[in-house]
Amino acid sequence: MTYLNPGPLEFDAIVERSDVSGSSGFVTFPWSVPELFGVKGRVPVTAQFDGVDYRGSLVRYGGPSHLLLVLTEILGTLGKQPGDSVHVTVALDTEERRVELADDTRAALAESGQADAFERMSYSHQREYHLWIEEAKRSETRARRILKMTEMVAEGKTAKA
Repeated sequence: MTYLNPGPLEFDAIVERSDVSGSSGFVTFPWSVPELFGVKGRVPVTAQFDGVDYRGSLVRYGGPSHLLLVLTEILGTLGKQPGDSVHVTVALDTEERRVELADDTRAALAESGQADAFERMSYSHQREYHLWIEEAKRSETRARRILKMTEMVAEGKTAKA
């Protein structure tokens, strides 16, 4: 897809609560995405929230405006929560998006024959699986999640449950 590149954009926003897995909140993008980026849908971006780096997408979740998710981890690093203000810098992300999987996860995908199916998934879906597996605190939980991921990928399912 071809995007217009408006260069870096900065704004202040209030973090709003989110129901999306892996996200504590979101900020509303204050400008017209079609006018700035030349598309109506998802736009890959790099962002900073009060100087903390993030790689994600401007997306629409049914409303008129595009949103940018704020991960729980980022809010924790900033010591912020929904209702707090953040300074946001956003720029078009033109780099290839790849999720670097741990050896055990990559091996499980290969052994199950699902490595190609995983590679065809969007960056966002790959990242969701990766984060779900990596946040496991016990090795047994991690192993169960890896097995479940291979089954879900085989069924064409994403990590959003």
